[in-house]
Amino acid sequence: MARYTGPKCRNCRRFGMKLCTKPPTKCAWERRKSPPGGQQSTRRRRVTEYGTRLREKQKARAIYGILERQFSKYFKMARDANGATGDILFQLLETRMDNVVYRLSFADSRSQARQIVNHGHMLLNGKRMDIPSHHVQVGDIITWKRAANTGDDQPDFISSMTADAPRRPVPSWLRMDLSALSGEVVTMPDVSEIESEIDSRLIVEFYSR
Repeated sequence: MARYTGPKCRNCRRFGMKLCTKPPTKCAWERRKSPPGGQQSTRRRRVTEYGTRLREKQKARAIYGILERQFSKYFKMARDANGATGDILFQLLETRMDNVVYRLSFADSRSQARQIVNHGHMLLNGKRMDIPSHHVQVGDIITWKRAANTGDDQPDFISSMTADAPRRPVPSWLRMDLSALSGEVVTMPDVSEIESEIDSRLIVEFYSR
């Protein structure tokens, strides 16, 4: 299955939570808190245990923008590692390069962060990193790439993206240096700080069926 490229607010209504970065006045979920589909969606349907688990997995995929093949790969990695499978799964999702750029408030959304990384605007430990799925490690330094021959001046694009940073709280496992426009991974993500709307237990049960 390809990555979802449809209306962002459709997923907001589908999963019953705000997933987009639009202002509340412009988000369809804030105006109409019902699933998409018109009158057909008002029919009461019995949700099976399988459906509940599938929905939770799809919600996590929608939040992080992960393809099914890649999400399944992360689950297998988490299952084979030592520790709680659900906790390790979300550590893998959180330590993706694109998610770290988003968490540092260098982008307004994970999809925008993915595009920034893809276009080579970020450096990891001083080297160009254009792989959004790359996993960062403790001690890694993430910085903006300065345009060639600009000296200490930031390009207009970077200045506009960081003018009001941080736009959201930076998690404790990251340290942001606003003056240097950089971030450091100080520890592995604490599961208690990760999206509270996702029940990792249901995801583990889905793949363990």
